[in-house]
Amino acid sequence: MNSPFRTKTVEQSIRDTEEPEHALRKSLSAWDLTVFGVGVIIGTGIFVLTGIAARNNAGPATALAFVAAGIVCALAALCYAEFASTVPVAGSAYTFSYASIGELPAWIIGWDLVLEFALGTAVVAVGWSGYVRHLMDTNLGWTLPTALSGPDAGGHFDLLAFLLVLVLTWILVVGTKLSARITAVVVAIKVTVVLLVIIAGLFFIKADNYSPFIPPAQPQAEGVSGWHSPLVQLLFGYAPTNFGVMGIFTAASLIFFAFIGFDVVATAAEETKNPQRDMPRGILGSLLVCTVLYVAVTLVVTGMQKYSEMSPSAPLAEAFKSVNQPFFSGAISLGASVGLITVCMILLLGQTRVFFAMSRDGLLPRVFSVTHPKYRTPYRATVLLGVVIAVVAGFTSLEKLAELVNIGTLFAFVVVALGVIILRRSRPDLHRAFRTPWVPVVPILSIAASFWLMLNLPAETWLRFGIWMAAGIIVYFAYGRRHSRLGQVGADAKY
Repeated sequence: MNSPFRTKTVEQSIRDTEEPEHALRKSLSAWDLTVFGVGVIIGTGIFVLTGIAARNNAGPATALAFVAAGIVCALAALCYAEFASTVPVAGSAYTFSYASIGELPAWIIGWDLVLEFALGTAVVAVGWSGYVRHLMDTNLGWTLPTALSGPDAGGHFDLLAFLLVLVLTWILVVGTKLSARITAVVVAIKVTVVLLVIIAGLFFIKADNYSPFIPPAQPQAEGVSGWHSPLVQLLFGYAPTNFGVMGIFTAASLIFFAFIGFDVVATAAEETKNPQRDMPRGILGSLLVCTVLYVAVTLVVTGMQKYSEMSPSAPLAEAFKSVNQPFFSGAISLGASVGLITVCMILLLGQTRVFFAMSRDGLLPRVFSVTHPKYRTPYRATVLLGVVIAVVAGFTSLEKLAELVNIGTLFAFVVVALGVIILRRSRPDLHRAFRTPWVPVVPILSIAASFWLMLNLPAETWLRFGIWMAAGIIVYFAYGRRHSRLGQVGADAKY
């Protein structure tokens, strides 16, 4: 029990959820989970990053980049589905790692998820703020002072992003079911906008815009492309390129952000009525729906407007502007503004549940694992994190945050896939309502594919990620290891 690799059994994890003071309300169905997944996946990635990837990295072949990123996520989703149905406890990859690999790896992945979801929330809040400012300026004639428009607009503080996170924090404190109902309404609006792009855009496609479908490769210039990474060249002997076949993978490492969200579904396992049945449906269903929509939207938009002329900030709306369809352009901007709200809310939900699970295990102060007496939500953790993220969103630009979110998510995918292999060997007796097919082949492919996309991220991102991980290890040995419930004397009696 003194080893940093001590594991917490599945049975112990489930018994923890039965403590009244630290229990979450079970109110979610498979439909709620699928809506959560679609609600968080369809967001900044499709509304913003599509234009950047097409213009700078892959051209019309960005559709293939979405397929590549979707395959990586599908491999990881199969692993997540097995774990979430077997260990229906809040915390997602953190909880899964604790049950299979050990406490220190679980802490590392939990620390990583706190970073991923927190920065993801801030990224989306900043992106939402940009869309709302654009709508206010073009349709209402209202212009926020530059000082309150955020760093991306040349200001100092993003007031809209700050206020959005605070409002969503209050909603999550009041209850998960309320957030699910709000998400369902907003997702309906968001999916309608995406279908509008696909159906209306079909009438404005020009075949010439698809030529060449895979533009000729161009070497990435150091300091010019934000996605240059010398790691691929160091390990494999060639430099990443913009465009060409390898440009598709460079684009995939960028637009991977568009798929972040299905893993958030796993953090709500403890609040699901029938997790053994509903978690796999929610995870795999939301990923399938969104991949099909992403590929269709990308093919339509790159057919409407030449990839080299696409907007890096609002590609869908600008594509309709380029064919003199201002009505559709305005509808898309409005739908994107509304749709990004749910992305922000569900990322914040995922982050608070990971923090809650780590606190309940004693690796963070236990005071943050106390649930509200009426709403049965982790209100202390939610308020703390909501305020911190609101401040981060107010003062931070979008681009660098997105890179850190990507590497954090891919790292989580690697750990979950590894955990499936280990738990299959160490606990073959566990009941698994859903079983990842072809173990260990699928988990190994998931690890390899995730690591490949990580290699295509900038070296600076790896450096920042390494600093955050090093800080996490220091916190674990300074606090978490000594206060861990699992490691305390007489821990067996508590379980």
